[in-house]
Amino acid sequence: MTMRETGQGRGTAVVIGGGLAGTLAAWALRGFAERIVVVERDRYPEQPGFRAGLPQGRHAHLLLEAGHRVLEELMPGAREELLAAGAVRVRLAGDLRWLSSAGWMAEFESDLAFLSCTRPVLDRVVLDRVRGESSIEFLEGTEVVGLLGSAQTLTGVQVRERGDGSGEVRDLQAELIVDASGRSSALPSWLAELGCAPVPEERVDAGIAYASRLFHRPPGLDLGYTALYLQTKAPDAPRLGVLLPVEDDRWIVSVGGMRGAEPEPGEAGFNKQLDLLRDPGMREVLASAQPAGEVRGFRPGPGVWRHYERRAPEGLVALGDAACTFNPVYGQGITVAAFGARALRAATTRHGGIGHAAARAARKGVAAVTKDPWVMSSSEDVRFATTTGGPSGALVRVQHRFLDRVLARATTDPRVCAAFQEVMSLVAPPTSLFRPAVLAPVLRGGAG
Repeated sequence: MTMRETGQGRGTAVVIGGGLAGTLAAWALRGFAERIVVVERDRYPEQPGFRAGLPQGRHAHLLLEAGHRVLEELMPGAREELLAAGAVRVRLAGDLRWLSSAGWMAEFESDLAFLSCTRPVLDRVVLDRVRGESSIEFLEGTEVVGLLGSAQTLTGVQVRERGDGSGEVRDLQAELIVDASGRSSALPSWLAELGCAPVPEERVDAGIAYASRLFHRPPGLDLGYTALYLQTKAPDAPRLGVLLPVEDDRWIVSVGGMRGAEPEPGEAGFNKQLDLLRDPGMREVLASAQPAGEVRGFRPGPGVWRHYERRAPEGLVALGDAACTFNPVYGQGITVAAFGARALRAATTRHGGIGHAAARAARKGVAAVTKDPWVMSSSEDVRFATTTGGPSGALVRVQHRFLDRVLARATTDPRVCAAFQEVMSLVAPPTSLFRPAVLAPVLRGGAG
């Protein structure tokens, strides 16, 4: 048999999308594909900057502690490179002030932290590392317009120069196709054109919309914390705000709301949303800060988990937002994308190449690392009456009651607060909240 008939070997891998998920996927494939081609619709700016093709990039982003651990595993030294680029280390214990639905989180001892920076800084640190790998090439200003192969097996993609609707369409043969093109992925329609049945999916839509603005941090200001998170509280407080320190002595501030409580457009809408938050602290902090940019709004759309592990042609893997989009208020998206890249690396390592067995293993691996974050975020989304889709039933109601008790206890008990923060940072599974040291005080209730 030929290599293509068996689906084995170390030939060409095509990665659709050159954002964070795509560059991490390309990096994960090095050593297991002779040629890795990243097809990116945009052209990268010479210096780190916001890209038109990444509208969500202008808003507050978090690579959670678990994501930083994965990034360091895949790219040793990445933490130091981010710090050198201006990222600010924020400790969850001491630096982050968090108003949960139950109240202010208790102080606790922990090494958990995240590096806070704008999305262009994070993306550029990863991109510069990937560009240094000789087996990886970039096709900038190029878009994928279709797939090659059949409903059973993919054999490549069709590409053309972006913006040239009448331009030449070229075939790019490949043994492996990785879709990392984000929440606007056209993969479902391309698969339909090949005759594939629709991929099973789960969908939840809380109607989230948010607006963001950069501010200069006033020199010498000491708030006693460096980051602030004002969370929603269902059903009567569906608005949220987050303030994060970023490079160049700035803050990035995002305010948002669920359906029916979305921020109105422009500066007036941004300021009005600040006024409507549960606590006045963020508005008071910003009263003495000078804006460093315009207000930018964004509506990410519904959360969708496409189960490619259940149905997909051979030779296909999807990860990042192309596989699962989350409500961004939980800060899970780019961390789960990093998990997906690690799962891809593990699959190609285990199977020694980029063949069909590795792709199947990678699809299962991506689904496995997506499950807990999806359950956590979708279960929270359905607390709001205006949410459509999502899980329902007695089990969800039980989960809500238990989490309410956890959060109430986390306002006074450092042990419970630390355990909850580990779960939210994705370094521990939700089941860790059932450890006796956590479960006993949660069930007992009362003061810590």
